[in-house]
Amino acid sequence: MFENIRNNFPFFKNNPKLVFLDTAASAQKPQSVIESVTNCYSSEYANINRGVYKISSSLTEKYENVRLKTSKYINAENEDNVIFTKSATEAINLVASCFSEKYLDSGDEVLLSYLEHHANIVPWQLAAKKRGFKIITININNEGQLDYDDLIKKVNKKTKFISITHMSNVLGTIVDMQIIRDQAKRYNIPFLIDGCQYIAHAPVDIKSLGCDFYVFSGHKLYGPSGVGVLYMKNQWLDNFDPYQGGGDMIENVDFKKTTFASGHQKYEAGTPPIAQVIGLGASYDFISQFDLKEIFKYEKELYEYAVDKLQSFNDVHIIGHSKNKGAILSFTIDNIHPNDIGLILDQHNIAVRTGHHCAQPLLKKLNLNATARASFGIYNNKSDVDSFIEAVKETKKFFKS
Repeated sequence: MFENIRNNFPFFKNNPKLVFLDTAASAQKPQSVIESVTNCYSSEYANINRGVYKISSSLTEKYENVRLKTSKYINAENEDNVIFTKSATEAINLVASCFSEKYLDSGDEVLLSYLEHHANIVPWQLAAKKRGFKIITININNEGQLDYDDLIKKVNKKTKFISITHMSNVLGTIVDMQIIRDQAKRYNIPFLIDGCQYIAHAPVDIKSLGCDFYVFSGHKLYGPSGVGVLYMKNQWLDNFDPYQGGGDMIENVDFKKTTFASGHQKYEAGTPPIAQVIGLGASYDFISQFDLKEIFKYEKELYEYAVDKLQSFNDVHIIGHSKNKGAILSFTIDNIHPNDIGLILDQHNIAVRTGHHCAQPLLKKLNLNATARASFGIYNNKSDVDSFIEAVKETKKFFKS
């Protein structure tokens, strides 16, 4: 099914020798996505929502159609529950700011986990500094899975919000959202899911997840950078105050009083990321050609193939062994700093990520300062893994010589 998929990506035609194993950071873009953005700027660009002339009204319709595509892609109730932001990070900041201002005070608790990206930690810390609530952290076990017993123990009447990743960007761990949903429902706690690492690799069903908020970024989904998505339940659309003020999010402006638009429009101040949203629509079209369950299975097979080969090296250590995980492979090599691993692999045309991966609390919990990370996308294959393994061998030789 995926044998010739790489032909859709100009990046690989322009970099034929490169093995790209950093999809968890940002995915490469298919030609159809690139063309959609180029065409938007070259043939159909105008500001939207304001112009009565044909080009503006036509692009407005196309832009709003992507909102509908988004709602269908994640099986949301309605397209009005979809808010476009500049990134998933901005989406989490929006929720943390708006929710804390109205619903959090001293003595309240917000539950996060050790699996979180900084983008799902720092916004809550900023809000906690203003509002005085506490951040409580859910532990992980030795396999790198969420400690669900610890979660159940820490959820109580003081817990006013849960914000948690769907899949760890370091360990690939997939969180059991049914357990999260059940605990949240028991205490009537709203919860947010950070779906950045999950969205391009497996189906997302908002109705089944039962979450109040779901966020992801376009660039992880083979789409453009500069656009994020926030799903928000109706009650929060109505109850939150605006996150930012400006054009497009208003109903009527007067120096004495301003009234605001309703629904998603209340949270989309100013000129939106027009071309990026159009590109996001093209990314849905691209990925929807395939069965997401088959994508997950394919990428997981590549991961397991790589793990099997790496385990033949006594000095290579794979970080994270959850039974339920995606195709993200973090590893270390004895006596070689991960940054040095990355540099030598790069000399062999292998692109991996190194460092703390914007997850310093998790790395500290694992008693690590950094790891090297290989992550797989729809365009990778076993030949990529073989090249990666050979480059790891050469890296080990280099530092032993």
